[in-house]
Amino acid sequence: MNSANATSKTTPPDWPYPLWIAHRGAGKLAPENTLAAFRLGAAHGYRMFECDAKLSADGEVFLMHDASLERTTNGQGNGGDLPWHALSLLDAGSWHSRTYAGETLPTLHALARFCLANGHLLNIEIKPIPGTESATGEAVARLAAQLWHGAQVPPLLTSFKPDALAAAQTAAPELPRGLLVDTPWTGWFEKAQELGCVAVVANYALWDAATVARVHSAGLKCLSYTVNDDWAAQHLLALGTDGIITDRVDLFSPNGVSRA
Repeated sequence: MNSANATSKTTPPDWPYPLWIAHRGAGKLAPENTLAAFRLGAAHGYRMFECDAKLSADGEVFLMHDASLERTTNGQGNGGDLPWHALSLLDAGSWHSRTYAGETLPTLHALARFCLANGHLLNIEIKPIPGTESATGEAVARLAAQLWHGAQVPPLLTSFKPDALAAAQTAAPELPRGLLVDTPWTGWFEKAQELGCVAVVANYALWDAATVARVHSAGLKCLSYTVNDDWAAQHLLALGTDGIITDRVDLFSPNGVSRA
């Protein structure tokens, strides 16, 4: 890593994030990216959560994974085409089960209140609607910097989109960043360094001893998604990776002991 990149990288002291991270709040046990899911994940003992953040048509940062509304709400079309007021009226729970009927899409502001009030940590995946990568990265980073101002541990910002991370780096360079990698692409390692990332968050199948050693040798952490089987978790632990994102909050306790 060259000196300019080293200077731009902000690493939280002693890597304050726990090993186990609950995917989208509580994995599949509750409707993803809703406050109900984060509350359920916390009830299972998790201290850190992953969420997906995107922009409404009028610039509100809200939580949803897909670009389209159909899978996880009763709405239709592209979520980024609607203003926040319209999005806030959607049912984001009935698709999962009757227990969660009427659950709403939360804003990042609402999730921040929950996390800060309870001492929980957050991995915010910047999940832009196609074509809004830079705008979303900037908006998420600016808002996160405001919401967590003065907090002992800031949120970890991650994205598959380098343009989103670059915008986040410019908007709030003090917030730690991680590059998400689903399949290897030419220059991913160099790009993570160029963006001043503190971590690479990869599909768990990509990690082997050589790749972990390469990432660690650059001073970056190795995180994995989405790990739902005990054999995969044990393999990652043996490799010495630093974070495991899981849906199975019912299988893995946050201290790494299987509940089975």
